[in-house]
Amino acid sequence: MEEKLMRKLSSGSLDFEAYFSDKAQGMKASEIRELLKLVEAGDVISLAGGLPAPETFPVEIIKEITAEVITHHADKALQYGTTKGFTPLRLALADWMEKRYGIPTSKVEIMMVAGSQQALDLIGRVFINPGDIVVVEGPTYLAALNAFKYYDPKFISIPMDDEGMRVDLLEEKLEELRRQGKRVKFVYTVSTFQNPAGVTMSLERRKKLIELAREYDFLIVEDSPYSELRYSGEPIPPIKHFDDEGRVLYLGTFSKIFAPGFRLGWIAAHPHFIRKIEIAKQAVDLCANPFGQVIAWKYVADGHLDEHIPKVIEFYRPRRDAMLEALEEYMPEGVKWTKPDGGMFIWVTLPEGIDTKLMAEKAIRKGVAYVPGEAFFAYRDVKNTMRLNFTYVPEETIREGVKRLAEVIKEEMNALKG
Repeated sequence: MEEKLMRKLSSGSLDFEAYFSDKAQGMKASEIRELLKLVEAGDVISLAGGLPAPETFPVEIIKEITAEVITHHADKALQYGTTKGFTPLRLALADWMEKRYGIPTSKVEIMMVAGSQQALDLIGRVFINPGDIVVVEGPTYLAALNAFKYYDPKFISIPMDDEGMRVDLLEEKLEELRRQGKRVKFVYTVSTFQNPAGVTMSLERRKKLIELAREYDFLIVEDSPYSELRYSGEPIPPIKHFDDEGRVLYLGTFSKIFAPGFRLGWIAAHPHFIRKIEIAKQAVDLCANPFGQVIAWKYVADGHLDEHIPKVIEFYRPRRDAMLEALEEYMPEGVKWTKPDGGMFIWVTLPEGIDTKLMAEKAIRKGVAYVPGEAFFAYRDVKNTMRLNFTYVPEETIREGVKRLAEVIKEEMNALKG
């Protein structure tokens, strides 16, 4: 429908493309979003998206809070808000982060944003000059690459293992850059239950990363949308917990622990950084959704968030377990995968020579979808990986989806052998 409409509207003589800026002409649609369009068109089990399960949304509590907000706080909820955000919510989040993560409220300021995706764009806008060096994990969050890419940085991708970013390799690269008279602007990391790999940076590496930031004078952008979704293992403090200079900008979101439809996230950072980001946001949308902010304030302040998180964990844990068990049962020898303690994703690595982007259409014909891994690498130089999501569909559907996927992979491996 959408494509037919575009063809119809473009059938005249006007050259629409000629009017776009150079940057706009270079824009590409999100591969994940485009893939989901194909999935919706048929009877396909989707292990592709990163969607929370609707069953986890606290609908009844939202109804109650919404009624209270309309009755008692409509003057604030329905009015324009400040760019920095609704002050009671910002204070409630700062208090929550101090109690939960040991981040002193005296060292950070909170600014509300339209989802942490907007935070990534604002950080790119405020910090990146064309040619600046930005370090990312390999693989890393696709939408972060897209957000930063608009501002023309040079990416350096650092490999990961089961303990997160290889900070030893990062240190080697930093020393090499220093000899060349260059330095990194910031390191971007999804430190806990990483998207797409599911792995968590170890405590030792978090501390080492802070040390490197001091020694080589760069910032750290710590994106943490999944850290509350822990199904096993012991919690690890965020990198921001160890930051005594204000080098870490911490990104949080309500999307995975409340409801993504509110489009509410936050940046916790040094007030000096927050002030400049606030000015940048004024030119973008003036303020994040005030109505949603007032509802989120009541949700946090009244203790609902702390009550809700364990329920979400108990809902997702069996799905994580079901996918790990199915991978163990169905996948052929030579296929490897991560074993995350939390989050939403498992990262699968196939034998060299298999291109998962080319294989994706075959998988969809078999009735299962995944996200090809190359899009998660800054230079798209790794072809034999994929991301699987386990939060959105039920356990039995997960098992069937993995079984179908394993059949496709077996066919590809047999074809590779000749």
